[in-house]
Amino acid sequence: MAQDGEIPVGERVRELRKARRMTLLSVAQRAGISEGYLSQVERGIANPSIATLRQIAGALGLRVGDLFADQGGGRARVLRVADRPGLEFGVLGRKYRLTPRPARNVEVFIGEFDPGGSTGDDPYTHGESEEFVLVLKGRVELQLDGEAIELAAGDSADYSSATPHRLVETGGAPASVLWVISPPSY
Repeated sequence: MAQDGEIPVGERVRELRKARRMTLLSVAQRAGISEGYLSQVERGIANPSIATLRQIAGALGLRVGDLFADQGGGRARVLRVADRPGLEFGVLGRKYRLTPRPARNVEVFIGEFDPGGSTGDDPYTHGESEEFVLVLKGRVELQLDGEAIELAAGDSADYSSATPHRLVETGGAPASVLWVISPPSY
């Protein structure tokens, strides 16, 4: 039972799922549970096991503790540089989450590319979010649905994350970019 001021876990799951614009079916499939059971969890009818909560959290791209985390009532959530989670990322590149988890409305990442690095061999999509990229250092080419757009330090672009896209370092030197994605899709 939730204490005064606490959000029950089912409501929290629903809130986080909707913030990511994910359907009940997509989360249930990723978690390996039925859509009906997930609906019952969200409505507080079913009490999932810790193992099931881990599966649900994983399907949402979270840790199980994020389903219970106090959002701090307006207090800042801090993510120290040493604690930045790295994500598997492309070719000759590194990507780090800058926003503390769970990100409810926006995710911010920094990407670092070695010379010749890219987000991967092929364009990709993720969710139906708005994505903004700012080149912090170096030169990159944004490949967006077959169009190639050269970007240098200080240049930015925005696009739908549902549009096939890819970044490639083109200046022959290390490059770094900042991504802002809303709502979160990772």
